[in-house]
Amino acid sequence: MKCCHQVVAQVACLVLGCVMLTATATKENPDEVTRLPGLPYKLNFRHYSGYLKASGTKRLHYWFVESQDNPQHDPLLLWMNGGPGCSSLDGFLSELGPFYVRDNGRDLYLNTYSWNTIANVLFLEAPAGVGFSYSEDGRYGTDDDTVSMDNYLALQDFFSKYPQFLANDFYVTGESYGGIYVPTLSLRVLNGTTPIRLKGFAVGNGLTSYAELQNSIVFFAYYHGLFGETLWHDLLANCCKGPGANECDFQSSNPDCTNNVGMVEVIVTMIGLNVYSLYQDCATGASAQSLRYQFDMQHVFPALRNKSQADNEAIRIIKNMSDDGLSMNPPCIDASAVTTWLNRSDVREALHIPASVQPWELCSQEVGSQYKTLYKSMMKQYQQLLPHVRALVYNGDTDMACNFLGDEWFVESLKRKVTSARQPWKFNHQVAGFVKQFENIDFVTIKGAGHMVPQFKPGQALKMIKSWLNQEPY
Repeated sequence: MKCCHQVVAQVACLVLGCVMLTATATKENPDEVTRLPGLPYKLNFRHYSGYLKASGTKRLHYWFVESQDNPQHDPLLLWMNGGPGCSSLDGFLSELGPFYVRDNGRDLYLNTYSWNTIANVLFLEAPAGVGFSYSEDGRYGTDDDTVSMDNYLALQDFFSKYPQFLANDFYVTGESYGGIYVPTLSLRVLNGTTPIRLKGFAVGNGLTSYAELQNSIVFFAYYHGLFGETLWHDLLANCCKGPGANECDFQSSNPDCTNNVGMVEVIVTMIGLNVYSLYQDCATGASAQSLRYQFDMQHVFPALRNKSQADNEAIRIIKNMSDDGLSMNPPCIDASAVTTWLNRSDVREALHIPASVQPWELCSQEVGSQYKTLYKSMMKQYQQLLPHVRALVYNGDTDMACNFLGDEWFVESLKRKVTSARQPWKFNHQVAGFVKQFENIDFVTIKGAGHMVPQFKPGQALKMIKSWLNQEPY
């Protein structure tokens, strides 16, 4: 089967007019980045920034970094951040890319745990309107299916620019609302006509099931000591038939249950806790992050938000518990340095961003406010994908935006055959988390990591993705 894939890829290359002598693009490529302001060292890999065609007049910005090892043979990973409406360049410059931005917003420094030490990585800003991506008609209303199709069209355009990478194993990866983007795009690739060597997909702290995440966050909050026995007793009485997780429905229409869950929502999202990393303080003055916070919080308690906003009585009670009152929409993570650097005119020029394109923002209010969510669970997508490709679901275990327990429940509900019982895995001779392996899907936790695993635990994240890609023990 592998040989067949290689033949198909080579034939596709010939049709596209390429000669498969090397996996490195030619020097004449106008998208190649030849200089980068703030970079104090010479790179040992090539990278490219430009635009890919989606439907209509949509143009999606990409930044592609070749592997530092062997770009001709190493796998190709597509990375997408979530929101919906937030930029994958945050993933590049704060998480798994080859360099980070210093706090001064001017200088770059090396990320020794970059994922391009082992793979070619394509960062895609999607949908149109996010980051440097745009549409000539200025229309940015979209939905899950439109986004997956636009991403697939952009991917086809990428391979027309870089046909030599059709021969490489391909993986779709992402985090947060990427839990929707990744499997929906993977399914299009699997069923598409372009001979892409799709081998698997990986989702970090992803939105896999609204129901599982809302039910699990209540258990997560209680067992992490965020509220006491009185509220817990009321939740069990009004939302549950018993103490077990399977006997509770925290999306119940029972008004008493709704009010109780509303109190949990206030505690988790409104009193100033870092929703992305429970045991870390929120950054102060990081206003650029507040929009992302608003987008992400739409997914923590979605069923409750459809019934009522956090109950006024719950807010009154929590106000009485806090000397400082409520800290609405705490930013928690400071993206100001990345924003400053990307909006420099010399950086935009180096990345081939037209002057007419909007300033870069972490998240787009225009895209996020118009976005229509079509799926409440990725169950059907996983069931269609897993007989054909491998999957990785991983979670930092201190995240509350998309908590590990909900994603673990989701993976268990797939009813795949267990191939390796839950056990600890290690990094630098220390326990790094836990892993349980099923037929064609691994579930991994990363101890002490928050929502953005490669940002909080870069070394552990690199070892995890390398082990999964190579099908090696964690």
